[in-house]
Amino acid sequence: MPFPMRQLARKDFPPLLREIPDCPTRLYLRGTMPPPEYKLLCVVGSRACTPYGRRMTQTLIAGLAKYPVGIVSGMALGIDAEAHKAALDVGLPTVAVLPSGLDDKIIYPRMNQPLAQRILKQGGALLSENEHNFVAMLHSFPERNRIEAGISKAALIIEASEKSGTLITARLAMEYNREVLAIPHELGRESGAGVNALIREGATLVRSSGDILEALGLRPIENPTQATFPTDLTPAEVKILTALTQPMVRDELIEQTDLSAQEANIALSSLLIRGLIVERLGKIERA
Repeated sequence: MPFPMRQLARKDFPPLLREIPDCPTRLYLRGTMPPPEYKLLCVVGSRACTPYGRRMTQTLIAGLAKYPVGIVSGMALGIDAEAHKAALDVGLPTVAVLPSGLDDKIIYPRMNQPLAQRILKQGGALLSENEHNFVAMLHSFPERNRIEAGISKAALIIEASEKSGTLITARLAMEYNREVLAIPHELGRESGAGVNALIREGATLVRSSGDILEALGLRPIENPTQATFPTDLTPAEVKILTALTQPMVRDELIEQTDLSAQEANIALSSLLIRGLIVERLGKIERA
């Protein structure tokens, strides 16, 4: 298989992982881990993610694009997959820790096998403590979570209900003395009840990418240049995002970008679907 799997010697385990009391006895790798000077951020959340959760994942990770940060997650459906995609879109290295083996035919979830290939092709890594042909089982999910938390300097919880398995990762991060970061959610929404409870219990409330940088011990760049956009945007999509320095009505935006109505509408539809822009009260703005 392309990107062959290799077993790491214990001395080659990520340094933070070697510190945890339940460090795995073996670790398998496909691809390339981020450089050792990079700070690893675990980003996890609900499988049944909401548009809000997806938008916050993309926005916050995009804000880390110019920094030595690697994104760690579990490649599950929902927020985990969105975190990997957001990192890849802005050129950040990403590590998927799997509950299964790393063989192409075994990778879990099967629906995200194309994402696994994209991670490898863009210089990221797949990591597991399980043999190449191990099929994911119920017990291997919380075991996977301890590795996600263990290799990371901090854990960012995007969305979680009060009974979400995501909270296992948050609790493990706390046990390992990692900083736990959480995105506040609207009161009364079950999708965010678990995250709001974490904040009440002492998790750091995140308002922007700057809060994440502070938790990782990184200093924000002074006088930052224009925000980094995903690398796979069309020229029309780039024109629209560049023009959106403030909310605009559709006709004004089309005029400012010098696009035809057809080009602009196609690009706007794509950006809306990807959660890169939103439309509120008749005006379009960046998400």
